[in-house]
Amino acid sequence: MTTTQTPLTPVDEAEAPDGIELTPAGYWAARAALGAGGRGRRGALARWEVLLVVLLGGVLVLNVLLSPYFWDAGSILDDTSTFMEVGLMALPMTLIIIAGHIDLSIASNGALCAIIFATRFQAGWNVWAAAGLALLIGVVAGVANGLIVTKLRLPSLVVTLGTYALYRGLANGLLGSGEVSSFPGAFAGIDTRYLPGTHVPAPLVIFAIAALLVGLLLHTTVFGRYIYAVGNNVDASRYAGVAVDRIVIVLFGLSGFFAALATLVLVSRLQTARSDIGTGFELQAITAAVLGGANIFGGEGSIPGTVLAVFIIGLLGNGMTLGNVPAEVQTIAVGALLILSILVPSLTKRARTALSRRKGGGRSS
Repeated sequence: MTTTQTPLTPVDEAEAPDGIELTPAGYWAARAALGAGGRGRRGALARWEVLLVVLLGGVLVLNVLLSPYFWDAGSILDDTSTFMEVGLMALPMTLIIIAGHIDLSIASNGALCAIIFATRFQAGWNVWAAAGLALLIGVVAGVANGLIVTKLRLPSLVVTLGTYALYRGLANGLLGSGEVSSFPGAFAGIDTRYLPGTHVPAPLVIFAIAALLVGLLLHTTVFGRYIYAVGNNVDASRYAGVAVDRIVIVLFGLSGFFAALATLVLVSRLQTARSDIGTGFELQAITAAVLGGANIFGGEGSIPGTVLAVFIIGLLGNGMTLGNVPAEVQTIAVGALLILSILVPSLTKRARTALSRRKGGGRSS
């Protein structure tokens, strides 16, 4: 895919952020920061993805040791359906984290969409019309997050923590402690449908297509380069002419769309909708994104890394379940993986910095 660079012009004096010098040198420095777009870190990310492949292989070996019933291709493929919803949420979460933000409301937004879908269907709507409305509501709720973050200049952590409670509360208010089920066969049981001629379940196909599209958006387009630039230096990006606010709003809208899509897949698989559906999925999505290489401070991350992390976490959980490992131990294992994913790159970076300083000191003497 070929892309063309959109011409950039310096912003007006009144719009320039504090600390950015309005000189030709300052402008071209900002352009350089924008053009970097994370490319300087691709080598490090590639190395991390290789480590994730090794880790995935280790998880498969561990699962075989835990349970002899794990190593069956059909069963493994079927088991992927149990964590594809988290995978769908992890994709936009990766983009948002790369841009230097966070979305704690993604699962609550999905729950609200699921309840709106279920109640509209219960009221007599066509199931696909109700699903379309749910997707629209997801986008609107996501865009609302983005507008509050950008227009009021509030931290996304605080904003989405508030809407995390708001959206879940609305879902509970609409349905209470009840549930909606008895969906038509055309919608229900998505995990029992397969790619024609294969044993690849439909949720895995949906996730693969979504990952491919989001990966192309992030890694092959100017918009994707802007996402990296915003996460690396938001002030320089503004000065270089990037519509930072618009990018952030689009990313939160995309998060809302995937939140709705993921919970519709979940409702189809479970064949029931409750207001507590998807509880905790936001933390699992963040874990997958960070384990996949996304820097929680922005500017780094990749979709291939997130995809690998989704399978590592999902297959590890399935293998430990087959091996009758207690849920508490499973939680500890995933938490340890997350901590290691943060510690290892940090310690490696410090070691390289110390080594380069030592070499530099030796040359100067």
